[in-house]
Amino acid sequence: MELTALPAFTDNYIWMLSDGRDAVVVDPGQAEPVLAALQQRGLSLRGILVTHHHGDHVGGIAALRPLLDGKVWGPANEHIPEPFTPLQEGQRLQLLGLDIEVMDVPGHTAGHIAYVIRQPAAGQSPLLFCGDTLFSGGCGRLFEGTPAQMQDSLARLSALPADTRVCCTHEYTLANLRFAREIEPDNRALADYQVWCEAKRAQGQPTLPSRVGLELQINPFLRCAEPSVQAAARRHASFSALEPSAAGELQAPAAPSLAVFAALRQWKNDYR
Repeated sequence: MELTALPAFTDNYIWMLSDGRDAVVVDPGQAEPVLAALQQRGLSLRGILVTHHHGDHVGGIAALRPLLDGKVWGPANEHIPEPFTPLQEGQRLQLLGLDIEVMDVPGHTAGHIAYVIRQPAAGQSPLLFCGDTLFSGGCGRLFEGTPAQMQDSLARLSALPADTRVCCTHEYTLANLRFAREIEPDNRALADYQVWCEAKRAQGQPTLPSRVGLELQINPFLRCAEPSVQAAARRHASFSALEPSAAGELQAPAAPSLAVFAALRQWKNDYR
């Protein structure tokens, strides 16, 4: 099974899976990159998967419908261009011989979903199409959800096998890593990954997909229980939920890591 990142707009990726004859695309915000790829490769479009309702993820659907020999699939609790087949947590679908699992991952939007393919093909690692929930080195803004929802969604995604390929839909990696280095300047895995990503972008290549195991080492939003991340949040955010205990650990009324996550997300919102 071939995985291809089709660039769209200025920093989006439309992900395409193909078996040499047929293809499925994920979050086609623009039709043109998909149409060009189908024509160049001689592929038939058998399905469209949508993670959430934002225009840069659904804007190309109407122009692709005349070529679509299959369905549009999307989150049950969001307004996706009709007609589409609604999906929610625990459902599965079969496309190109693939078993695709659906996960509810609210936070960026209220009804955001993700798609997991645990066995794309013999010898291939699992795939995660996570839209704008998890980015390499970061996570999506909270346009409709709460910090608690987003942190829970990220925890569920980060519990997938370490070799799972993270196919998010924006090339935000270098900007995210600059922020991550502010939080953990001494994180060697993070420094090494930044060098690798800078080289990839200098060559005009995507930094994606990432891997779940790597994100656990370098993504501050998955590392809110780490003392180094807690200390950075405490230095930046001055409110009682992040006051240190006598042992130097951050204390919050309910969930310390949630207070840290909320502080990091607000910090990233304002970061330049």
